[in-house]
Amino acid sequence: MNDICCIGHITLDKIITPKQTTYMPGGTSYYFSHGIRHLKDTRNYKLITALAPSEYKAVEDLRAKGIQVEVLPSRKTVYFENIYGENQDDRKQRVLAKADPFTVEELKDEEAKFFHLGSLLSDDFSLDVVKLLSGKGKLAVDAQGYLREVRGEQVYPTDWKDKREALKYIDILKVNEHEAEVLTGFKDFKQAALQLAEWGVKEVLLTLGSLGSIIYAEGTFYKIPAYPAKNVVDATGCGDTYSMGYLYMRNKGASYEEAGCFAAALSTIKLEKSGPFSGTEEQVWDIIRNSDLHATVI
Repeated sequence: MNDICCIGHITLDKIITPKQTTYMPGGTSYYFSHGIRHLKDTRNYKLITALAPSEYKAVEDLRAKGIQVEVLPSRKTVYFENIYGENQDDRKQRVLAKADPFTVEELKDEEAKFFHLGSLLSDDFSLDVVKLLSGKGKLAVDAQGYLREVRGEQVYPTDWKDKREALKYIDILKVNEHEAEVLTGFKDFKQAALQLAEWGVKEVLLTLGSLGSIIYAEGTFYKIPAYPAKNVVDATGCGDTYSMGYLYMRNKGASYEEAGCFAAALSTIKLEKSGPFSGTEEQVWDIIRNSDLHATVI
């Protein structure tokens, strides 16, 4: 049995800026898998992905670095185009291709202590897949993809249509403040977390960017600090890095606060460089030990 199994599409990302056009892999599974290989205890980690044969190099690179990868058949690879203006906050996004969704039949024999679903688009994982995996291990989900619907090539914000049923089966849910408001209707993070818990989520991870993060579990709110970065370079994949660090520590038996602080420090190191986390576990603990910031109950 695997300790942690991440399931999600590796994407092909086309990034257009006023200065250049860049092609690179991306997606939750890409940032999660490349990041976790730099931590100490990852022998029992597995990635399950689906992409077209033309993009298999991204899988070969992971395997060459010692990551166990299972590739499911897909006619196409998820293909995102992101066009940035002079202002990096000015982004237009299109989906030029979609991969095939993951199915119950493909996943029915998988076993793991923790499953993490890295959803990119709303139809990546059906309700039946959520139910299946919840019966096999603890189920963690990043909500972002469930709130993106593709019509033609355009990406539209949407609510998660099966959320009331799906959240009954989800142990750990990661959302940012915007996603929490879309799902619950509440701007206040405490009200939003309480609502998600009432719908069935055991551990709510609510990331607030430079303001840190909130974990709500077993009736208690924990405020996790954001450790200052020496230099902010690239925030792409920080949410995936946070989820990876949190699950890595929860699998090792860490408390909510300890797992949250580890995830936050991991994200700070990732923020300081482009691409996935490439630091060391020692660097993560150094940030936590040398900081005056601590987790608090609020």
